[in-house]
Amino acid sequence: MNDEDKKVKFKSLKEQISKGTYSAIKGMGFKYMTDIQSEVLPRALDGADIVATAKTGSGKTLAFLIPAVEVVVKSMENQQYPGTLCIIISPTRELATQSYSVLQDLISYHEGMTSTLIIGGESRQRQSAELSKGMHIVVATPGRLFDHMRTKEFDYKSVLCLVLDEADKIFQYGFEEDVKQIVNRLPKNRQTMLFSATQSERTDALVKSAMKDNIQSINTDEDDLRATVEGLKQGYNSKKKKAVVYCCKSFILEQYNNLFRQYVICETQFRLWWLDKLLKKTKNQKVMVFFSSCKSVEFHYEFFSKYCGASVLCIHGKMNQAERTSVITNFYNAEKVALFCTDLAARGLDIPAVDWIAQFDPPADTNEYIHRVGRTARGFGTTGNAVLLLRPEEKEFVSYLQEAKIYLDKYEMWDKLSNLQPKLDKALEDPDFQKLAIEAFEGYIRALEVRKLKHVFNILTMDMDALAKSFGLKEKPEVDIRVGFSKKHRPRKRMAAMLEAQNETKHRKM
Repeated sequence: MNDEDKKVKFKSLKEQISKGTYSAIKGMGFKYMTDIQSEVLPRALDGADIVATAKTGSGKTLAFLIPAVEVVVKSMENQQYPGTLCIIISPTRELATQSYSVLQDLISYHEGMTSTLIIGGESRQRQSAELSKGMHIVVATPGRLFDHMRTKEFDYKSVLCLVLDEADKIFQYGFEEDVKQIVNRLPKNRQTMLFSATQSERTDALVKSAMKDNIQSINTDEDDLRATVEGLKQGYNSKKKKAVVYCCKSFILEQYNNLFRQYVICETQFRLWWLDKLLKKTKNQKVMVFFSSCKSVEFHYEFFSKYCGASVLCIHGKMNQAERTSVITNFYNAEKVALFCTDLAARGLDIPAVDWIAQFDPPADTNEYIHRVGRTARGFGTTGNAVLLLRPEEKEFVSYLQEAKIYLDKYEMWDKLSNLQPKLDKALEDPDFQKLAIEAFEGYIRALEVRKLKHVFNILTMDMDALAKSFGLKEKPEVDIRVGFSKKHRPRKRMAAMLEAQNETKHRKM
């Protein structure tokens, strides 16, 4: 029996879904269900409350959109549709936009079914006007949705279905209180579906408060031995100059994927030079490079685009919505380009044919690692490459990943790196660029400060001069790294300052 024979066809749902929805699924080119879809859809279509845990790229968007559409279909057939009937909440504008785009394809065969996208960065007045018409399905980010719920124009008293997508990320982005308020305002007699890549105490608390007692819990990862593609141990053969799969076993993520995961240790001051080499090696490919702060994204984008002539784009949370949408569209359509980004781009976005994921700044934890590398190897039979850059002091992060059953092989460091200092010196003649370099330096430290793995990401033992050089700076700038932190972090900052002062005193005496 081949693998396709084991997969469940969408055709098996014909008795549970409307003709319009089934026609739309066929029109979208889907024949077989993914694991999460085959587990969720039969139960969700029966009206059950669902809590589903699945890896990124598992196909969960259709797993919640199809039941949501069918809720509206049934209400329209019974002529019971005053106001909005279904709300889908996503943590980011990009993810909400993507879900909304898929929704448009799914409802294309349903005459009279309406939907709207409610996100920040767009006209509140226009959104309010659309909501006042009683749009059947609302796809939204939490903050903007709650804003509209406090107005008279938005009638949500008839909501029959609530979907919380990437629930763990909703909390991480600080929308916990908004979501609580939204849930409390909605009708109690509704279907609720919660999708998350990970479970935590906060998601468990939300489940208890937002859902019925009879919950259908689904975890398509529970039998996996590894957190990303099963049965793959990857490495890089420096002599043959190609990736080698040492052990391979079929696994369905969304389709069959081959993901080559590696790490490289690089001295702090040469990190920028290493990235320059990577961009040259992958200039004919599609690459995503992850950074830990918005300022770091801006600094590296400015330097490589303006002073190195590299083909790069950038996206981060401080850009307005029009800019972010434009960048994602350009990256989506490009065949070869590098996208510099924060973790804003780590979740949900389904970008075709991404060849490389470079984690220039390491992720905060295993969950972020999984979501970052999940941006590549997303198609049938496709391959992807993921490389994690670490400073020598951070090499224990590899062991931390291994404890979570994420196995990486060491990527051979290149023998020769181009000296970028002349270009950096020229760039730093511009006062605005020099200011940006200092802000990026500061942003890097602040991002490390809030990491939980203090034994791996330790700013107390960090060589600040070497770090400054990695941003092109000749010496460590005078930056008060305590600024911008909550009080609970300041004692550690004061200790760092004291240790630094003691070290400087020692050097002067010597």
